[in-house]
Amino acid sequence: MENFLLIILIIAFIFAYYTFSKKISYLEDEISELRKNANKSIQLTEIKEEKTTSEVKFTLDKDIQEVQPIEQQISISEEIPPQKDWVAPIFDFLKQNILTIIGIFTLVLGIGYFVKYAIDKNWIGETSRAGIGFLIGGGIMLTAHFLRKNYAIFSSIITGGGIAILYFTTTIAFREYHLFTQNFAFIITCIITLISILLSYYYKSETLIIFSLFGGFLAPLMISTGQSNYPFLFTYIMVLNIGMLIIAFLKQWKSVGWIAFIFTNIYLFYWTLEKPEILSIYFYIIAYIIFYAFALQSYIKKNLLSTYDILMLVLINFSSIIGIVYIFNELEYEPVIIFPIIFALINGLLLLKEYNKKAFGVSYSVFTGITVSLVTIAFALQFKTHLITTVWAIEATLLLFIWKKTNLTIFKLCFYVLFPLVIITQMVTWAEYYTAKNLNIVFNPVFLTSSVTVITTLANLILLKKLPETQKQDNSFFEYTFKILSFGVIYVALLLEIIYHISGKPWSFIFSIGLLFSVYYLFIILLFRRKLDINKDFETGLIYIFLFLLMLNVSFSASGIVTSILVKKIDINFYAVHLLYWIPFIYTLWKILPESDFFKKEIAYWFASITFVTVISCELYHLYILANTTDILTVWKLEKHFSILYLPIIWAILSSIFIYLGLKKNISELNKVGFALLGLMILKLYAYDVWQMDNVSRIIAFIILGIILLLSSFMFQRLKNIIKNLVDKKDDNIENDNPELQ
Repeated sequence: MENFLLIILIIAFIFAYYTFSKKISYLEDEISELRKNANKSIQLTEIKEEKTTSEVKFTLDKDIQEVQPIEQQISISEEIPPQKDWVAPIFDFLKQNILTIIGIFTLVLGIGYFVKYAIDKNWIGETSRAGIGFLIGGGIMLTAHFLRKNYAIFSSIITGGGIAILYFTTTIAFREYHLFTQNFAFIITCIITLISILLSYYYKSETLIIFSLFGGFLAPLMISTGQSNYPFLFTYIMVLNIGMLIIAFLKQWKSVGWIAFIFTNIYLFYWTLEKPEILSIYFYIIAYIIFYAFALQSYIKKNLLSTYDILMLVLINFSSIIGIVYIFNELEYEPVIIFPIIFALINGLLLLKEYNKKAFGVSYSVFTGITVSLVTIAFALQFKTHLITTVWAIEATLLLFIWKKTNLTIFKLCFYVLFPLVIITQMVTWAEYYTAKNLNIVFNPVFLTSSVTVITTLANLILLKKLPETQKQDNSFFEYTFKILSFGVIYVALLLEIIYHISGKPWSFIFSIGLLFSVYYLFIILLFRRKLDINKDFETGLIYIFLFLLMLNVSFSASGIVTSILVKKIDINFYAVHLLYWIPFIYTLWKILPESDFFKKEIAYWFASITFVTVISCELYHLYILANTTDILTVWKLEKHFSILYLPIIWAILSSIFIYLGLKKNISELNKVGFALLGLMILKLYAYDVWQMDNVSRIIAFIILGIILLLSSFMFQRLKNIIKNLVDKKDDNIENDNPELQ
């Protein structure tokens, strides 16, 4: 009964397929007829409109040439050719062929389950199983061959499925059934790869060559026994790459080169990390030549570099440098700069060619950037900088430079991906400060690596500054984030080097030097804020941080210094070094703050005033302590005396200054600050200080304070009268100039 139903289902399927095929043939004939009619109509329309179109085109070309800048006209031949959108075709391919892909995958699974079922039932032996696999794979490829004329893409996918079956059959026959030796299995996989490459060339199918390359590069893994035979493996891979290069030159299929590049580098880096040896350098050189030639194929034929050609040039140069230099370092070979210099010379020859042609376009910029980057890497590595951090830092700057020259988004994206990696590797490099001993000042591997990162980061800031305004607006968030990270990297790099070399000093000394450096670092940024193209909001934020660090410096750091001086841990002359913060502080108050947008918000006056009061009060207190004692045990008495007697006088004077400046410059917030400080001083005096004084001190404090308050009141009244007289005089002048008002 079951067999009868199965026969009926097969007959019904054949009948349905036959009917469906007839309908498809009928529809294809109808579509073909419609296309013929449409082509005739289009030809007639084109003949009628040809004259009009040519006239309009001539007029537009003439207008464009008049408007277009001369430099842009000259560089038209140097523009990067229009690039294919790689994402859209992939999605279109998947939408149109998803059923075919799922179908062939399902078929392979079905055959696999059938074979497994047959094995479980002991229907077929091991040799028969392998034979069935080869027959099915060959049968599928033969079926695809007959379908290639009318169903090209469908045929390519079916052929790929057949190739996959052949690969997996060979793998299972070798690894599970041990029907072949490893060498014979490898020969079979090579034959399968060769057949698939020849078929893809014959069918002119890029889809099939992709299947073939995946199979070719995965074949060594399929027949691997776990023993490392790298020379044999990479001989095979390089032969495969040469075949790829020939196909790429003949058919202009860029995808095959990128697939080969990714697989080759994975294998090479794995070998390099597992077993660094001099032999692998030869394979790095062969790979460099192959993929360098692949990247230059459009340049050789058309004297143009496409987007992905430029990216390949950058990646092949820097990936080869990383691998070869790593091997040199591990094996302690010298000179380590030989290959960066050789690669720089190769790119320099192409640069010279562009220079001799006086072609200063995209190709010239790319070869210039790569050559300079490689020379920079060579010098950096000669000074024993860390390899990955140095190479990535310079490569990130090169990508930013190429983005600026070409305005191609892919290089911007690569830069924004690579720069965070530079920061991460730099942080790993900085961690060596905690374990390294007896590092030289400046000329040590950690700081030299940091120096490369600092220099490239400064170069990045300059390149970003020179971007057109439209690009700056489009990338404002990334630019803002990048600037913050860049300033942070430079700051940490310099600070850690300083702290490492003074780490043997008392903590108060280290803390003071660190804060002093931070103050000067922010001051330099604010000083060159225009050249660094810092926006107003960022500038205001830096000023707030600068003022906060000043308060931290005079309150905590200076107190620690005074204590260390009194206990003889630090020489008293160091206090003069601490006072160097006054230079940026005074200049900032006098020049930077008035020119900035800092005082646009009222709270800024309060923050700046609090900073000024804190700095003056704390500094006078510290000088008072140092001038009157050398014994740490008497500090608390002097501190109490200063707080009760001198601090109210200092605050009274400062409050008078704030009130005076507020009236003179007509700044109400300064008046409020002055009166608030005066109120705080009076509250402190009457609530606490009076009860702590002896009679003589109380009399002196009240007399001096009274005189200060009277003088302040007198100045306040006098300034009010001056302002009133100026206003009255101005009103009189207005009335004299306008008789009608009288």
